[in-house]
Amino acid sequence: MIEQPYSYQRRDPHEPDWRRFPGWTDVTTADWESAQWQRAHCVKNVRQLRELLGPGVSEAFFADLGRDQRERATMSMLVPPQMLNTMVSGQAPDDPGFTDALYADPVRRYMIPVFSDRRTDWPSHPYASRDSLHEAEMWAVEGLTHRYPTKVLAELLPTCPQYCGHCTRMDLVGNPTPTVVKHKFGTARDDRLSAMIGYLGATPGVRDVVVSGGDVANLPWPRLESFVSALLDVDSVRDIRLASKALMGLPQHWLSGEVRAGMERLAAKARERGASIAIHTHVNTAASVTPLVARAARAMLDTGIRDVRNQGVLLRGVNDSAAALLDLSFTLLDGAGIMPYYFYMCDMIPASEHWRLSVAEAQRLQHQIMGYLPGFATPRIVCDVPYVGKRWVHQVSRYDTERGISYWTKNYRTGVEAGDPLALDREYPYYDPIYTLPETGQTWWRDEAGAGPADSVPELAAKIPAAHS
Repeated sequence: MIEQPYSYQRRDPHEPDWRRFPGWTDVTTADWESAQWQRAHCVKNVRQLRELLGPGVSEAFFADLGRDQRERATMSMLVPPQMLNTMVSGQAPDDPGFTDALYADPVRRYMIPVFSDRRTDWPSHPYASRDSLHEAEMWAVEGLTHRYPTKVLAELLPTCPQYCGHCTRMDLVGNPTPTVVKHKFGTARDDRLSAMIGYLGATPGVRDVVVSGGDVANLPWPRLESFVSALLDVDSVRDIRLASKALMGLPQHWLSGEVRAGMERLAAKARERGASIAIHTHVNTAASVTPLVARAARAMLDTGIRDVRNQGVLLRGVNDSAAALLDLSFTLLDGAGIMPYYFYMCDMIPASEHWRLSVAEAQRLQHQIMGYLPGFATPRIVCDVPYVGKRWVHQVSRYDTERGISYWTKNYRTGVEAGDPLALDREYPYYDPIYTLPETGQTWWRDEAGAGPADSVPELAAKIPAAHS
């Protein structure tokens, strides 16, 4: 047999024994498979995590976590038992080496970040911003981002069943943290949702609606079903994508009888109209694909929707190797019937530099995963460029690798560029993590641009080479 850089081996989904945690020794299977129990027993703070894990975990870890919550975290802690159980799945907290394994665990690294995970030289890029993709700037009505010509993003609510540390909507989603006061919708939810339907009815050029938030699993099912049904009544709408990390983080919700029956009604209505509904979830590691996740995905496919797809995020220390990405993709495809679709580069939000990869690193990973999966199931690694949108990482127009500045073009105008004659000719910049640059590039950012490691300097914009039109 020819030796290959990656060796395929089928990995069936695995559900670790949750009773290995001291706080869950008496939890029954019926409890575990209850969405209500899962929601009621989410871990929301350091005290609850300590009570769950018991005395086997080093106090230094909890101090590290507490400091991050006070000084760096952009998202409050909210982790369902389902996700916690996939961390350090082969060990109990009183096993030797558990604390070290917890530090190294990929799910922990993005769901429960600690202070020592973060960069101390460049914790944030000087150009990091709360709404790094300018989604709110492109709201056609409150919560409805119209960035692409034929597609819109509908943010129905600002909450999720779980909060990821790297959340791109950290300016709006979740509870406030000591370092981030969250923005709030100014209009009542039902009024916002009605305004969205009204806008789409008056804008026949839109055929594709991503229904997100937050996470649609946090919207009471009757209200979500009513909104999606109203979308299907809009003649121009042909594709609806429901965005829910909870398909992985809280599969119990999607397995409930109410949700399954409602999805069957929506899928039937979509078929009658010649439209399609898909669910997009967010899985970053193969360990997260458990038998319950596979059951939930298959239950949704059985309702008659078109597809269940995965949009992961490329994160250093989580899935930044070809083997990790291929393991995840094959586990999704073979074990759960979930289609690998995208891996986004982590967005330029504050305190995220330790997660972000450079464009060059992403390009290498895209090259390394080609040829193993079926073409239709080979995920694309994309860079979501501010004011541009999703671009495959090899679509860069030009790339200054010394200073870590890539330039990108596009072939459409966003909602804020209707009168901009240069929108289709301009090059839009994106920035690599500074610590990944050669020393000459790091020196340029420190000295020539006048940026200190912890700075967020508005005047820096005037010192960056302008995008050429």
